[in-house]
Amino acid sequence: LSFFVACLVAIPLGLLMGSFIKVQALLNPTIGGLRYLPAASFVPLLLVYLGPTDTAKMALLFLGCVFFLIALILDNVLAVPKEFIESAQTMGASRRHIVAKVSLRAAAPQILDSMRNMIAVSWTYLVIAEIVAATDGIGAVMMRAAKFLRIDIIMAGILTIGILGVLTDVLFRFAAHTLFPYKNKRK
Repeated sequence: LSFFVACLVAIPLGLLMGSFIKVQALLNPTIGGLRYLPAASFVPLLLVYLGPTDTAKMALLFLGCVFFLIALILDNVLAVPKEFIESAQTMGASRRHIVAKVSLRAAAPQILDSMRNMIAVSWTYLVIAEIVAATDGIGAVMMRAAKFLRIDIIMAGILTIGILGVLTDVLFRFAAHTLFPYKNKRK
């Protein structure tokens, strides 16, 4: 859920930043700087303000992904060929139309790839979030197992996360194949 909330924030911001140079100039220095703050360093603050709750875990996952995702989507939008935008302008398209119908649609396959890559990072942060002051979840089970030297349970947790990550990746690849079948054709 927190990953998809991050996507709901990152896609419009990245699209606006990539489409409007003034928005990029205003937001990119701050967002660029926030990318370099490790999300795990926010754990003490999240625990103070939100307590050891699922909301704190979700906030950590959100912080771990959103700034990188904005930067990736910005790059995806900036990679849209200028000819597409110039053609739309020549045909009299409004700025809103160019952003929604040209830039977003042209960048959509790469945006989905960026999301697929960032969800792998989100799985990493999930374990970190569950280890800190958690009572349930895969990370908490693994930490309890470590106290009793139960390597089998720890390995089962690692394997479970790996399988869930691969399944998530397969779902994103399936979505990309379904939504953008033209990208699968060999050149």
